[in-house]
Amino acid sequence: MEKILVVDDERDIQALFEQRFRKEIKNGELEFVFAFSGEEAITYMKDHDQEAVLILSDINMPGMSGLELLRRIKEKYEVPPPLVMMITAYGDTENYSLAMQLGADDFLTKPVDFTALKEKLKAKLV
Repeated sequence: MEKILVVDDERDIQALFEQRFRKEIKNGELEFVFAFSGEEAITYMKDHDQEAVLILSDINMPGMSGLELLRRIKEKYEVPPPLVMMITAYGDTENYSLAMQLGADDFLTKPVDFTALKEKLKAKLV
């Protein structure tokens, strides 16, 4: 089972992911864990010794931004670093460029296209 950490300050994202991935969760293919801030995500990763193979992180969050979280993950976790896909409401090139420079593995815009996300997850988690 692959564990995915979703980091987003919008709490309704948890119900949305659990609904959209109901089949994959039920079949034991994927497990989702949710953090509602960058700080919470860092704490989770420290306490769970890098269980998450993929992190989906919003960019725009109060406190630690998704870009700062990405920077810390790519600096600290080496063996192997989890894949990090950034999610933003803005399809702006500045955030995209910065996320890619910091080592993002992919980039999604809100609202999330769950069909496309499932395809990306299949390709990346093989």
